[in-house]
Amino acid sequence: MNWDDMRVFLALARSGTLARAAALVEQDATTVARRIQRLEAALATTLFEHGATGQTLTESGHRLLAHAEAMEAGARAVAQQAESGAGLGGTIRISVSEGFGMGFMAPRLPGFTEAHPGIALDLIASTGFLNPSRREADIAIMLARPKGGPLIAAKLTDYRLGVYASADYLAATGPVESVEALTRRRLVGYVPDLIFAPELRYLAEVDERLEPAIRSSSISAQALLIAGGAGCGILPCFMGDRHPALVRLLAQEVAIERSFWLVVHRDMRRVARIEAFIGWLREEVSAAQPTLLGKAFKK
Repeated sequence: MNWDDMRVFLALARSGTLARAAALVEQDATTVARRIQRLEAALATTLFEHGATGQTLTESGHRLLAHAEAMEAGARAVAQQAESGAGLGGTIRISVSEGFGMGFMAPRLPGFTEAHPGIALDLIASTGFLNPSRREADIAIMLARPKGGPLIAAKLTDYRLGVYASADYLAATGPVESVEALTRRRLVGYVPDLIFAPELRYLAEVDERLEPAIRSSSISAQALLIAGGAGCGILPCFMGDRHPALVRLLAQEVAIERSFWLVVHRDMRRVARIEAFIGWLREEVSAAQPTLLGKAFKK
């Protein structure tokens, strides 16, 4: 049986749509569909039911899934053995929130790649997360501990968020000395119906009256808007404290705390390149606790 076809089968079984499976195996959706049809013909059975929302496994598909995962585990074991004898290599796909990915990890990643030139990195920094349970990512840095799945999850770090505005905005509109005063200012925040995790609903946590007038699904865009004088907004301290145009407001009254969780599929945890990356990331996070907790740069 062709392992490449089985790899395509696994991608579709885990992702549920041709488009997502195609992205996982780096092929186009037409090729994925053709290879699934070839596999079904070779096995003389139907593996997927095709519905309006995607593809779901048939009973035959579920039986094949167990065999495909065993083949995958064997291939991974061979790769691990090769790694241990020939140095670290391969690719790590990391799924992370945009703020942590762009504001914290990206500036530090060159240090990892210099230490491990044989390892390629895919940094998927966007709204939402790829799913390690479905092998969409090797590592995910998530805002909450996942509730199930064949995963190993551990807290990576706590971090704080605060209220920020630009010095120019404050010079034009006056100081913000209370939460009550904040309710009378123009606010920048998330688009409410596009918030992908409840942990991102910051404004209501400060005061239920706070509503953003300028909204974006991107925390990086929000930071640029606030720095440009669009209004006040809540940012992670590891982003806001480092921006030269921003001033932190109400530090005593508003100190929102959240956590990042490190999540990896249990079959991948002992892969050498994964262990190397996790060790490196934990060292970086430990060294940056003042930055993450908002203590390094007092305004």
